[in-house]
Amino acid sequence: MFGDLSGMMNKLKEAQQKVEETKTRLHSVLIDEVSADHKIKVTLTANREIKAIAIDKSLLSDAEELEDYLILTLNKAIEKASKINEDEMAVAAKSGMPNIPGMDMFK
Repeated sequence: MFGDLSGMMNKLKEAQQKVEETKTRLHSVLIDEVSADHKIKVTLTANREIKAIAIDKSLLSDAEELEDYLILTLNKAIEKASKINEDEMAVAAKSGMPNIPGMDMFK
């Protein structure tokens, strides 16, 4: 029994290491999102860290319009990044999990 427990603990450590490696790798996965009329472009990592924002000069004279564009474009980019992040983290966690009967949490 303790041999199995030790093996499961090692598997859990491996899973944790894979999750950490995936987090690190996702810092280099860049997502670009552009507003419908190409007046705003945002770039962020799959870990949802904003790397760049490019704003068309025509938006600088109207703060309210600029805010609306930023909110819409950032939300779309964050949604994409979150999807990639969740998918990658689920794969990393599942790949290192020990096979415990009745505990298939990642279907």
